[in-house]
Amino acid sequence: MHELQLRDAKATLPAVIDQARQGEPCVITRHGKPAAVVPGFEDWQRLANVPSFGRLLIEAGLEPDGLPAITIAEVQDGIAKARREGALKTRCAASR
Repeated sequence: MHELQLRDAKATLPAVIDQARQGEPCVITRHGKPAAVVPGFEDWQRLANVPSFGRLLIEAGLEPDGLPAITIAEVQDGIAKARREGALKTRCAASR
């Protein structure tokens, strides 16, 4: 993911859109801070249709006692394992 200042994004908008369509989103900055992201339409559609975690829990119809107890340490271990296996990135590419 590349980063452009707003004035540069305005000047090169057709190229920004072409890159987004090819799977390379662009972070647009304003005053040096991320302000927007231009993803390709297919990426946006895929992300826009991801249900929230809360909605998934509600729709699961679980009873109050239906969820297993889990400790913070177990959550941290799961995150560390996912990162080791490459399922999670350690930080957003735009923040590098």
